[in-house]
Formats: sequence, C-alpha cells, structure tokens
Amino acid sequence: MKYTSFLIKYGEIGVKGKNRYKFEDALMKQIRIALKPLSCDFRVSRELGRIYVDADDDCYDDEDVIDALCRVFGIVAVCPVVRIESKDFENLKKAVIEYFDRAYPDKAVSFKVDTKRADKSYEKTSEQLNALLGEAILETFCETRVDVHKPDVLIKVEIRNHINIYSLSLPGPGGMPVGTNGKAMLLLSGGIDSPVAGYMIAKRGVKIEAVYFHAPPYTSERAKIKVIELARTMARYTGVINLNIINFTDIQLYIYEKCPHDELTIIMRRYMMKIAQQIAKTNGDLALITGESVGQVASQTVHSLAVTDNVCEMPVFRPLIGFDKQEIITAAQKIGTFETSIEPYEDCCTIFVAKHPVTKPQLEKILESEKKLSEKIDDLIKSAVDTKERILCSAK
Repeated sequence: MKYTSFLIKYGEIGVKGKNRYKFEDALMKQIRIALKPLSCDFRVSRELGRIYVDADDDCYDDEDVIDALCRVFGIVAVCPVVRIESKDFENLKKAVIEYFDRAYPDKAVSFKVDTKRADKSYEKTSEQLNALLGEAILETFCETRVDVHKPDVLIKVEIRNHINIYSLSLPGPGGMPVGTNGKAMLLLSGGIDSPVAGYMIAKRGVKIEAVYFHAPPYTSERAKIKVIELARTMARYTGVINLNIINFTDIQLYIYEKCPHDELTIIMRRYMMKIAQQIAKTNGDLALITGESVGQVASQTVHSLAVTDNVCEMPVFRPLIGFDKQEIITAAQKIGTFETSIEPYEDCCTIFVAKHPVTKPQLEKILESEKKLSEKIDDLIKSAVDTKERILCSAK
C-alpha cells in the first residue's frame, strides 16, 4: 500500500506554550530539508497540533520518505495515514474497510479500532464509532477477530477538520529541531565517541560544526577521509556540518620536543581545546562538545578533565560523561557511525601517546611545562588556524 500523506507527531514542542509555533516552524523547515534530496514535491503543513507531509505526485518511495522523516530531530513518530475530507459516516466506514483491506492482505489478524474526536460536534461518539467500525470490519473480513487488550492491528481514527485513518506509528528520534538552541563546535576524531556526542547535542536542537586535528604524515589521508565520512553520516541527522580540518603536526612535534612525555596527552588536549575555542568564537558558536567519558583513558580522569577545562572560556558539553564503552558503541551502531569509526586509521590523539601518561595532572605543573612552549606556540597556532581546511559535509 502506497501512502500519499504522513502524520508527524512531536513531543516536547507541544509544551512550549506561546512559543510553540516557533518550534513548529523550525520542525517544518527541517522536514523540508530532509525531504529535498528525494526530488519530489511535498507539501508540509500544520493543523491543531499536527504536522502533515503530503505528496503532490507519485515519484517517491514510501520507505525513502519514512527513512528521511525518522531522522529529523523533533519528530516523535511518523504515521503513514489515509486522509479523507468527507465526514459522512458511510464514507468513513467505506474508507476504513478499504484501508484495512489494502494495508493487511493477510486478514487472519486480531484488531481494535481506537477513535479520537477532536471535533466534538461529530454526530457519533468515539465509543459508538469504535463499535460500528469494528463491526463493519468483522462483517467484511470473516477471518478477523477483535482483541481490545493486545490486538495485532490497532486502527486509529481521528475526527478533526478532516479524518485520519492509520495503524502504523514509526518512531522518530525525538528531541528538538536543529537550530532552535544555537550552535556549538564538536571536537570530532575518527573514534567511536565523538560522533555520538555530536548526535546527542544536536538532538537537543543545537546546530553542529566540527573541528578535526590532522597530523600528516603521522596520520594518513585515509584517516582524514574517515572523519569526513563520519561527518557526512552525522549530517543525516544534524544537517550540513561545517568541518574545520587543522594541521596539528608542527604543534604536536613542538610539544613532544619541549614537554615531559607523561604530560604529552593532556597538554596536546589543552591546545586542541584552545584552537577549537578560537574557531568557535569566530563562527559564533556558543560551546564546545567532546566525546569524553569519565575514566575511559588517562586524559579523561576527573583530574585531567579539570586541567583541560582550565583553558576554556566557553561551556564544554560532554554528553557521554557517564556512559560506559558498550553504551557508546550501542549508540554508534544505532546512528550508523560505528562501522566507519572502527576502520583502522589512527588519528593524531593515538600517535604520540606516552607509555605511562599522567592520570592525575596538577595544573601548576602543566602550566610550568607549557612555559617551555612560549617561544613558538602562538605562531604555530596562528599558522594552523590560518591554513585550516573547511569542508561542508552533507548527508551521504
């Protein structure tokens, strides 16, 4: 059965009071963006707490439409729906029977009819409609049976300005429409964690940009391509991601030359945060995002995170802070980044790793070590920022 209309259900947006229309507008905008690659004309409209997507022609595949809609933050459920304008009961009964016949070729199923009347002026009550429509299905398809507790098929009928008939409710990602909560800069590596962190913050309505630290020749061109692929996969949910690629080689080598080796990771991390923050401020971003989880590696102990945050003037969001590795892997598999993340191409964080990195760094000692970098570090940072590569990563 091919559908021409899709009912979009949202969650949090419904409790936004007088500002709800702004969030509805943002959600409708994101829906149009998500459907644009399908090269078909869709109308996106709203009516009394409902958003609808209607197709103007027949050039689309249902599964492609549903797949695109189920990646839009702000959508709780997508319901392929039959909409009828006439509220005449006989016409409604005929439409329900036709819907059941087309949607369920195998009639040996149990069912229940659940009617909601937003239009309270309708001639019959919800209970009456449930009974009458259920009776019509039973009389037409003798293989069926009613089960009001655990039906195989739940037929929903909504009496509004028009009538909606549907039985499928496909889960969306929930959250808030992208762009309703400002912008933030994600420190994106080729690992498993950071793409999941970016996804989670974008789900709260934040527009994502990203920065990746590349260290040729110690990291290969394939490592950079891997990160671009990750950004493109994320963009299926977040929208286009502006990816800033920083050549970090000279900075890493200088730190390696001048600083104690057990402090390399934490000092490199501090300079990554400084550079990410500098780019973020220039781009109007309001926060940084990282994929750190407490205790996962030496640079992610509470002591290390506190020392890292010392260089930051803007908030640092760490949505994975309390996750264990398996929880992060499960999330990565869900959003489609896991297989790319585990490709064997190392990023710059894994190249200059000390055998015994400090796990409880002291800020005073780190600051003292960083004084050894004063001669050249500012020029190296300026050069890295001035020569950064910018790539717009669209959904693949």
